[in-house]
Order: sequence, then C-alpha cells, then structure tokens
Amino acid sequence: MTARITGLHTSNGGVPKYPVDLLIIGKNGCDGDKQNDLKHHGGTDKAVCLLQQEIIEQLNNEGHPISPGSTGENILINGLAIGEIAPGVRIVFPDVELVITQDSPPCKTIKDSFTDGKFNTISHKKFPNLTRWYAKVVKEGAVKINDPVEIIN
Repeated sequence: MTARITGLHTSNGGVPKYPVDLLIIGKNGCDGDKQNDLKHHGGTDKAVCLLQQEIIEQLNNEGHPISPGSTGENILINGLAIGEIAPGVRIVFPDVELVITQDSPPCKTIKDSFTDGKFNTISHKKFPNLTRWYAKVVKEGAVKINDPVEIIN
C-alpha cells in the first residue's frame, strides 16, 4: 500500500483545524493557517504539523474522541508504520519536501480530543509511538488529498 495524504487542515488560530482540499506550503507554514501561541507553535522549524491516521484510529479504538484536525495537525498521512517518522526523516510529496525537526508536544487546548481530557496521550515522551510531528519546509509547493507520501531516512 502506498502511503497517502488523507487529510489537510488549517484554522484562523487554535484548534480544531478544518479540512481543506489543497494546502499551499511555504517556508513559514501553510497558507490560511495561524497559531495562537507563537512561542510554542509555528516558525520555520515548526512550519507544518503532521499526524498519522493510524494513530487517530488506534486512539478511537481506545475510546478517545480524537478526529482529523482536532489536535491541530496540518497534514494527516495514512499508510506508514507507526514509529517510521522521527527527527531527520524527509517526507516527500509530489511538489513538497519536508524534514521532521521534532515532536509536537501536546497542550491542554486539545484536551477535548481525549477521554477524561488526557491530552498527554500523544506526548512523545510518555508514549513514543503516538506522536504528532513538526517539520521544516525544504521544498515549497502545494499538497492535496491522495497525494503519495515517500519517506527518506
């Protein structure tokens, strides 16, 4: 199975982020997407937030009400093994290239996506396989739903 983009999300600030069909990605982030807390989010090293659909599905199976965009990810990917993404990994789409810079630590603004408000369920430090990731933009461009995803270590 080829890994693909299954969701693209933006917001005018905060969460949830809402679905879009096309995402224009530049060095400083995604067009139409804003962050309320610029101390912890955004900037060139945290320009794009990614999450795997497999993680959402696993958490749904555990009873969490997480859904696409509810934890602030810009790009939702399906078809990669959980744990395959890590700092330094390159994520390549047909017209865009990203490099993973760090995990995206969760904060209380996403608590509604988790049973009993346990937003630390996606803390990389506590649960290394349930991670959102931040990426730096290597090649600017546009991504769309169903674009293939390639991982380069």
